[in-house]
Amino acid sequence: MNFKFKFIAFAILVLVVSCAKNPFTGKSTMALVPNSQIFPSAFQQYNQFLSENKVIKGTADAKRIETIGTKIKTASERWLTANGHADYLEGYAWEYKLVDSKEVNAWCMPGGKIVFYTGILPICKDDAGIAAVMGHEVAHALANHGQQRMSAGLLQQLGAVGTQVAVGNKDPQTQALIMQAYGVGSQVGGMLPFSRSHESEADMIGLTLMAIAGYDPINAVKVWERMAANSGGQAPPEILSTHPSNETRIKELTALIPQAKAEAAKFGVTFK
Repeated sequence: MNFKFKFIAFAILVLVVSCAKNPFTGKSTMALVPNSQIFPSAFQQYNQFLSENKVIKGTADAKRIETIGTKIKTASERWLTANGHADYLEGYAWEYKLVDSKEVNAWCMPGGKIVFYTGILPICKDDAGIAAVMGHEVAHALANHGQQRMSAGLLQQLGAVGTQVAVGNKDPQTQALIMQAYGVGSQVGGMLPFSRSHESEADMIGLTLMAIAGYDPINAVKVWERMAANSGGQAPPEILSTHPSNETRIKELTALIPQAKAEAAKFGVTFK
C-alpha cells in the first residue's frame, strides 16, 4: 500500500510540474518531454522521409506550397508578437514540401516540418484551399500537439504500470482481463478523444491564421465539404477515430468563422 501511495503521488507530481500554457488555446498542456529533445529527432525523421520519397521541386504547385506556407507562418508570427509571445517560435525550423503521392493527406512534424501530398491538391482546389490545410498543419506545430501526444503516451504507460501494481495480488486471469480493459478504455476513453481535441484545436487556430494571412476562412468549410464528398461516407464512427467526423468539422468551422474574421480585423484584414 505504501508503494501504491508513493506511485500515485509521483504521478500527480509529474503532471503538475510538466504542464505548459499554450498561447493559442490558453490551456495548460502536458509537456513531459521538452521540445529541445523532440525537435532534433523530428527533423531527422523528416529528412529521412524526404530522402525516401519523391519530393516535387521547381513546379508551380511546389512553389505555391512554399509561398502559402510562409504566409501562414508569418501570420502566426504576427499574432504571437501582437499577443506578447514573440519568442515562442524559438527552435522552430519551418519547411513546406510537396511529395508525389496519391494519398489525400498533409501532415506536420514537431518544429514546423510540413508535407503536402499531391493527392490532396484537387481537394484544396485553389490557393485558399491550400491555405486552409496549411493553417491546420501549422497549427499542429504551434500547439505542440506532437509533444502532447508523446506525453499522453507516456502517461498511458504510467497508468498501465499503476494498474498492474494495483491488481498485483489478484490471480493471473483476472489481472489479464483488467489490463485488457485498461488498454481498451484508455484508448477509446482517453487517447482517441485527446487526438480528436487536437484536430479541433488545429482547425480553430488554422482558421484564424489563414484569415490573418488574407484568405477568407469560409474556404476551410469548402475544403471539408469537398473532403466529405471525396470520402464517399467511408469513415469509422467518430468515437473510434483519431479525427472528428467531416460533419462535425464543417459545423465547428462554420461557427468559428466570425471569430477568425474578427481576429484578422485586428491586423487590418477584412473580407467582403
